[in-house]
Amino acid sequence: MSDRPYPVHDFNRIDTAPITLTGTAARLEPLGVEHLDALCAVGLEGDIFRWYPTPVRSRDEMAAWIGFALAEQQAGRMLPFVTIEQATGRIAGSTRYLAIDKANRHVEIGYTWLGKGFQRSGVNRDAKLLMLRHAFEVWGCVRVEFKTDSNNVQSRTALVGIGAVEEGTFRNHVVRADGSLRHSVYFSVTDREWPDVKERLTPRGP
Repeated sequence: MSDRPYPVHDFNRIDTAPITLTGTAARLEPLGVEHLDALCAVGLEGDIFRWYPTPVRSRDEMAAWIGFALAEQQAGRMLPFVTIEQATGRIAGSTRYLAIDKANRHVEIGYTWLGKGFQRSGVNRDAKLLMLRHAFEVWGCVRVEFKTDSNNVQSRTALVGIGAVEEGTFRNHVVRADGSLRHSVYFSVTDREWPDVKERLTPRGP
């Protein structure tokens, strides 16, 4: 008998067909070109894309960012979402699955950002719960990974806070748009760790 906390599914269950994931603070809906205006409204203020290798600072760049995500979805390499604040129905940002490895049953969660007004609101935490739960309990993944810029202390702290394990740093991993080199820090959650992470992320009652 397997000692895994959830049954192992056939890897064909990892599917990039559009889906909607609904939680208490967040709802994740399939990303589409129709979301361009709303994403520009919340994403082009401040320095939200500071840690992205290729920053998004204009409407044209946001349109290209969406187009890339949809092309990668069509190729079976990504599953992108818009992140919606459940209480208001407002689009708050975006996130996606990527690095989808069906044969080895693992995926990455990344390209995650929220507009300034939605940060530290509980939306991102709930979105992580939705995506991790779907990966482990529906797709039967054995690993979900995250990576972030080594200088992005806020992101690194948040990942440790949900129970992800820091695995190491890929040095000179990405060439940024300005020619500088980014070191990427990798984190992961495994299927055996998922029950504890799920408990951390699940909202407590009153």
